[in-house]
Amino acid sequence: MKEPAVSADPTQVLAFETDCHIFDGCGFPAPGLHSFLFEPIVGNADDAVYFNKTMLLALLGSIIIIGFFWAAFRKPKVVPGKLQMVAETGYDFIRRGVVYETIGKKEGEKYVPLIVSLFFFIWMMNLWSIVPLAQFPVTSIISYPLVLALIVYVLWVSLTFKRHGFVGAFKNFTGYDKSLGAVLPLSMTIELFSNLLVRPFTHAVRLFANMFAGHTLLLLFTIASWYLLNGIGIAYAGVSFIMVIVMTAFELFIQALQAYVFVLLTCSFIQGALAEHH
Repeated sequence: MKEPAVSADPTQVLAFETDCHIFDGCGFPAPGLHSFLFEPIVGNADDAVYFNKTMLLALLGSIIIIGFFWAAFRKPKVVPGKLQMVAETGYDFIRRGVVYETIGKKEGEKYVPLIVSLFFFIWMMNLWSIVPLAQFPVTSIISYPLVLALIVYVLWVSLTFKRHGFVGAFKNFTGYDKSLGAVLPLSMTIELFSNLLVRPFTHAVRLFANMFAGHTLLLLFTIASWYLLNGIGIAYAGVSFIMVIVMTAFELFIQALQAYVFVLLTCSFIQGALAEHH
């Protein structure tokens, strides 16, 4: 499982890029931030614009998703084939199980394409972590979840102002409730800070942190499996390799779960923007 990495420090490389093993007098080359940096494929890292591995994976993932749904629905049939059935199942799961359940059928129908697109894009970006040769979750780079969260944030804020007007939106963001009495100003300040600043930040970080941590653990056990392949360490290498398999299976679950949580929260934000303030 090769994971190309770039570091300012040439000694900080992954174990399978060296001849370093336990008992050879070299330390364990633990994964770190250098494991999330890649040389540009086009351009230079010092340039304002360049193209690297994560960008390539994001582009390929988008093409794969568009190609899959185009192939599934370009000639839809009343009795669907296997590909159309798989696509319809995924689409219907998000539409009914997430959008309708959170926003409602009447209000939510217009947001189904956005939510479905977000779910499958994020899921694909997460899945790259276990795809041979790619082996890197795009969403473990904070800029990608931040952009997705920003899209949701702009939609949520604009919908709130459009539905409720300035005064209504202000009440919505601050949780205005005159029955709170003397603590109302403090409550409104906390709610405003939480809704407009903390909420979009945590929306992005939740996805990023889970994928970053998961990839780091996979790297850790993969590197350990190689590093321990020497003398008596071979027995421990076997245990480490089993953990690689276990963590890969666990990552499959987390990858889908994080995509689901992201769109579920998105629907929750939209529902809050559309709901009448009391």
